[in-house]
Amino acid sequence: MTVVSTPTTTPTIHEPVIPVQTRSERFASVNVEDFAPVTGREDPWRLTPLSRIEALANGEIIGDRYEVDSTPVDGISIGWIANDHELVGTAGTPEERASANAWGASDGALHVHVTGEDDKQATVSRAGFGSSPRGAHTVISAAPFSRGVVILENFGQAQLTENVEIIVGDGASLTVVSTQQWDDDAVHLASHFATVGRDAKLKHVVVSLGGSLVRLNPSVHLNTDGGDAELFGLYYADQGQHLEQRVFVNHDAAHTRSRVTYKGALQGDAARTVWVGDVLIRQSGTATDTYEENRNLILTPGARADSIPNLEIETGDIAGAGHASTSGRFDDEQLFYLQSRGINPDEARRLVVRGFLGEVVQQIGSPELEQRIHDAIEQELNQGVSA
Repeated sequence: MTVVSTPTTTPTIHEPVIPVQTRSERFASVNVEDFAPVTGREDPWRLTPLSRIEALANGEIIGDRYEVDSTPVDGISIGWIANDHELVGTAGTPEERASANAWGASDGALHVHVTGEDDKQATVSRAGFGSSPRGAHTVISAAPFSRGVVILENFGQAQLTENVEIIVGDGASLTVVSTQQWDDDAVHLASHFATVGRDAKLKHVVVSLGGSLVRLNPSVHLNTDGGDAELFGLYYADQGQHLEQRVFVNHDAAHTRSRVTYKGALQGDAARTVWVGDVLIRQSGTATDTYEENRNLILTPGARADSIPNLEIETGDIAGAGHASTSGRFDDEQLFYLQSRGINPDEARRLVVRGFLGEVVQQIGSPELEQRIHDAIEQELNQGVSA
């Protein structure tokens, strides 16, 4: 007897979509194919102009090795390593499509390695990326108990998506400074991943001044007892410029400490900044001490600053935790005080802006670079500061 199976139609069941509740639960992969194309409706991208980053997030990009300008320094070596090197992938994994796109396209990683307990500084300048969409990968490592400052300077044209891994060994003290002074039409997407060893310290400073769109995502994993991270950011958005920062500090071990301080100024029509600060204190992060803040100074009508601090605590055994966010115009009392001392209104406003941003500039630790940033801020101010 022949049995004939009659096809049946199974009704489609739409499972409820549960949004990711915490940054640590996001999907992560080094394969770009594992991420759906970016539409701009996804939470990580909803505040970013899709039209400017489409080629980097959804298109094909090149990832060949490029030229860098650096001065040899005793105790800091700079060279290229292959994608299968043991350090690649140590600090983090892409959480978004543009980051994964860069990971897969890059032909090796630029490796900056710090050794020795004496203070030292190296500057890596990049200015030859051109206008073609490309990816890049950088690994910065500090040997146990070493000390050093690494400055990544960015100039010129760029359509760049990149990953920067920072590995701080036990007892080491490392400062990483990333400056973005791109041409006006440049687009730069960067994910910075950092791990901090036992009783080690990382200072991470981001300065974003140039470019059509600059979006940096610093992520620090404090997964060893006694780790300390200080994250500073400075940005100055002009007309039509989009500057975005998304910070994540993951306290995953006992007796860790973090401080996050980002400050920005905005002037000109459609000047836009976005700051999202996520701090997670896990159950394992007992005795954590953390504080994050974002301050924005809106200098002209038509500018917009989005500031979103998030703090999640999974344990009641902490030393302290807090966050703050403000966005507004000049402090009338400050201006009145300066004008009462005989300073004219325009110069008073300039002094307020210099003092407001100067707190972050002085954290860089390189007098030469600090002066260059002060000069760049002065050029921005020369374009006009109004009440």
